[in-house]
Order: sequence, then C-alpha cells, then structure tokens
Amino acid sequence: MKKQTKVAIIAGSILVVVGAAAVLYEKLLLSFAPQTMVVTEEAGSVSPAQSSTSQEGQEEGSTIQAPNVTILDAAGKEVQLHSLVGKPIILNFWASWCPPCKQEMPDFEAAYKEYGSEIQFMMVNMTDGGRETISSAKEYIASQGYSFPVYFDTKQEAAIEYGVSAIPTTYFINAQGNIIAYAAGAITAQHLEQGISMMQAN
Repeated sequence: MKKQTKVAIIAGSILVVVGAAAVLYEKLLLSFAPQTMVVTEEAGSVSPAQSSTSQEGQEEGSTIQAPNVTILDAAGKEVQLHSLVGKPIILNFWASWCPPCKQEMPDFEAAYKEYGSEIQFMMVNMTDGGRETISSAKEYIASQGYSFPVYFDTKQEAAIEYGVSAIPTTYFINAQGNIIAYAAGAITAQHLEQGISMMQAN
C-alpha cells in the first residue's frame, strides 16, 4: 500500500512538473510568435490591422513622436536616434540567440542593400552583457556576412523607452521622426516592404 502511495505521489509530481513546463513553453512560443504589423497612424493599409488599433491614448490620425535614445555604434561611439532624423528610420531590436530574429534578418539585409542610401537602418542588439555581448553579436553578424549597421543597447535604455517586451520588434519611423507602424514579432519581406512604403509616403 505504501509503495502504491509513493508511486501515486511521484506520478502526481511528474504531472505537475510536465504541466508547468507545457505552460512555460507555450508562453515562450507566444513571446516569439510572428505577428503582423500594427498601424499606429493613418498611413495606408497594413492587413489585417487598421488604424483603429493605434497605440493606447493616441487619437486616430495623430502622430507619435519616436523617443530619442542613445545607443552605441559598432565603433563604441554614442549615437542618438534623433541625429538620424531627416531620412526614414527602420529601428529593429534583435539578439543573436533569438531564432525569429535570425529568420527575418536576410530580408533586412536585402532591404538595406536596396534602400540603404534612402533609409537609415538601426539594427539594435539587445546587449545585456550576459547572454548577449557585443562580441557575440558582432561574431554572429560577421559569420552571416550582413552589412547593415548594427548598434548596441548595452544599458537596455532604448528597449525600455520603446516598450520592447519581446524580440524581434521593429519600428518604422518617417523622415519627420514620427512612428508610422511597428511590428512585435518576426515580419515577412512583404510586411517590411509595406512598412517602407508607408514611411516614404509620409
């Protein structure tokens, strides 16, 4: 009888652990699940979201000024986002350990090669100094042969300022420094092109 009780307790414990692991796994999948762009300003049609899904507290058709943040460039020099205003800006938050980030990077590289003279690309690495370091990020970029500009958010200030809760996250900012659209999760080449068109139209 005691053996049966022990077996039941062990089996119950295993079920609890497996159940908890399943819930955690599901939450992680949701964090990295690809999502479509959300329009933050009346600027075009980005299916399936409409401008009514604008960020909370913003009236439809109103502009959202992109927060100014200071990050490091590849040479370790401080760069302010507002210093690049004058051209549209694609602001992407990523890490080398993030599979969806890696998935969308070839499309960003292709877009950079096509639009690099017209658009500022800010590929901002989430450099926490532990799981992700400047060295590990640079090694990954070099191993893939990417040529787009890479920046480093070593204090996580940019991520906090932009409310980044999952990566990748991408913001499309027009030449006037207003956020036109953003995407939480990996985006397709089609969505990237659509975001670029929206920036250029405003």
